[in-house]
This record gives sequence, structure tokens and C-alpha cells, in this order.
Amino acid sequence: MIFQDSEFQTRDILLNDGIIAQIGPHIDPTQADQIIAASGQTVLPGLVDVHVHFRDPGQTDKETVKTGSEASAHGGYTTVCAMPNVTPVPNTPDKLKQMINYNDEQGVISVKQFAPVTYDECGYQLVDFDGMKKAGAVAFSNDGVGIQTAKTMYDAMTAIAKTGLPLAAHVEDHALMNGGVMNEGSASNKLGLRGAPEVAETSQLARDLELARVTGVHYHVCHVSTARSVELIRRAKADGVNVTAEVTPHHLLLDHSMIQADDPMYKMNPPLRTRKDRAELLAGLLDGTIDMIATDHAPHTSADKGHSFNDAAFGITGIETAFPLLYTQLVKTKKVTLSQLLKWMSSAPTAKFNLSNENEIKIGNHANFSVWDLNDPHQIATKNMKSKSHNSPFLGDQVDAKNLMTFANGKLVYQDQ
Repeated sequence: MIFQDSEFQTRDILLNDGIIAQIGPHIDPTQADQIIAASGQTVLPGLVDVHVHFRDPGQTDKETVKTGSEASAHGGYTTVCAMPNVTPVPNTPDKLKQMINYNDEQGVISVKQFAPVTYDECGYQLVDFDGMKKAGAVAFSNDGVGIQTAKTMYDAMTAIAKTGLPLAAHVEDHALMNGGVMNEGSASNKLGLRGAPEVAETSQLARDLELARVTGVHYHVCHVSTARSVELIRRAKADGVNVTAEVTPHHLLLDHSMIQADDPMYKMNPPLRTRKDRAELLAGLLDGTIDMIATDHAPHTSADKGHSFNDAAFGITGIETAFPLLYTQLVKTKKVTLSQLLKWMSSAPTAKFNLSNENEIKIGNHANFSVWDLNDPHQIATKNMKSKSHNSPFLGDQVDAKNLMTFANGKLVYQDQ
């Protein structure tokens, strides 16, 4: 069965030099040099993630472009967009072009590259936006660091609007974070940990949405985590603001009530919020307020995570577990359809970020798809992971979907052993 033209059909696929040459109910097998028997399995379009951290260069003990792309292929992804918070930051067109060439050399899938908004990702000196676009930037972001002054954000939006590329924002007012390591609320009080209030997110989001309205920039909100943020985005869209938004699998599936002990695997930024917030995030996806799902794949070594909640690094991995978890917990429970999930994880990010539509399964495209067994219960385990890092609160969870193989750019880049 394949997902084509927004529906599932029982079809054969014939590849010729990595290009989809035929799709039909009964393709003559004598035309093929090799036959892959996938009866009973499901062929899905390549997944697209507009928010990953591959740590390369600078922190290659955590991840590399090669291992991150291999982990992505394991997860069914054929296109990802890497954030620029690496060392050194690719803050000039020449440096960015070198980074893009490196991604192309090392990645087993398509690894697109964000450019930073400011030179050091935390100051006020804006990069050469036009030069970055010409060098191949897919979008701009200082992800991990909210742009703290309205003037810097206004100037950046004004310039980026002229390029036509998205500006993806990590919304966080440092002055309101209170040194928080988890959501401010009942769970932080119970555990005796400092909480970060939701207003640290929503206040900066409200500022940015108004600036986006004035400048006309394509403003993309990273990892939305609160119900209030969903409402602010909903109102902005109704007012005609050019805004898109993403939500992570962990903010859809987890909330702060699930943190029962000082377990740093649950430490991420933004933090896990309340059950109400989690419900509103899903509602926002369903009504179109939130456009897509992105993992914010943030690998860390065991040393980085091997501390108390207060001292451990923020972030979790997600690129390998996203689809199996969401399929199991949302599709199998009939909260969403598989078609909706694929829209949020493939066609929507492709369209909103103006990426190549080669992830669509159609004649003439390169093979960018994965083959899944959607009825293979198993536990998420580190032994099966391709990422260098295994910092995930989902280890040991049972999922029903297993990726058997992934094709990217016409090549077989992952196969289950």
C-alpha cells in the first residue's frame, strides 16, 4: 500500500536509476533487476523536519551530520533543516556555503541549512541576509536563544522580509525565565525545582506577532508549548499575519504531571507544560493554527544528561522516535488520521518552507519514501538507534510502527537488520 494523491492505494512502484518510473496495480516484474517484496507493508512519503540540531561542527561527541542524517533515515525522514547553533556559527555567506557543501557530502539524506539572524546568535549585529539567501540558506533562526530586543527583531524582520525566506523564532524572554528548569506549576513545586512561567514564551510571541504584522515577514514559531501561544497565533492568522508554527512530539505526548522524579530526560526548552496545554496543542494542529510537527532533535551525551534536573543540559533526541510514537499514540487511538499526520510531518513543512516536493510519491520524482510495518509492537531501545546520543524520555515505550527501509534521493539509505 502506498500513500499517493492524499490517499492510500495498493500499488507497485518501479524505480529506474532512483527515479520513480511507474506506479500501478500490476507492474511487470520482468522490468526490474531487483524486487523488494513489501506486501502487507505501507510505503509513506519521506518525512520532513524543519528543526534539528546536528552539533556539527563543534560538538561532534553528541552528533554529526552523518550520524544525525542516518538517525533521520531510520526515522523515515528524507529532508531535515539543521539549526546554525554550531561552533563556529556559519555567520557569513562563505561560511554558510561551506556548511551546506559539508552537509551535502556527509548527509545520507537531504540536510538543508538555517542561517543565523545575528553574528553570534545572541548579539545585535545582523548577518548579510541577502548574501545568506544566495549562499543557499533555507531560512533564518537564532534557535535556542530568543532575540531579546524588539529593535533587533524589527530590523531583522524588515530585512528578512525582502528575501522571502522564513524567520524561525525561539520565543523566550530571558528576564522572565526566572532561572527555571521546568514549567512553573504544581510539578515544579512538588519536586522543589525552579519553574519557568509560560509568560516567558507568550510575552515575546505577542511582541513578535505584532512586529511580523507590521513588517510582513514570514514568521515561524518554533516548538509552541502553551495554550495561550496557540490562541495568540490563531488570532494573528485571523488578522492576516504571515505566521506558521510547529509543535514537537514531546509537547504533544507529555506534560509536566508525568515528571515524577528528578529525571533530566524530561528536561527540555521550552519545558513540558500542563495537560490543558498539551490538549490545546493538538487542537491547534487539528484546526490549522499549528501547521506542522518538528522534532527539535537535540542530542546530548550521557555526561551532559547525567546530572540532576538543575544541572543537566536542556533537550532530547526525537528524529528516530517521532513517527512511531505519534502513529501509536495518536493514529492508533483515533485522535488523528494517518493522512493528517503525514500532512503535518511531510507535505505541510515542505510547502511552508518552500522545499522541493520530491518527498511526494509520484512519477518523475526521485525515490524519497520509507516502507513501514505498522503492526510490529516493539520497545524503543538504544540498541536500535543510529544517533550518537540517546537522551530520550521515551526509552522503553512500546510502539507499533517499525521502519523497514528508507530511500532518499533515489538511494537506499536505511534498511532494518
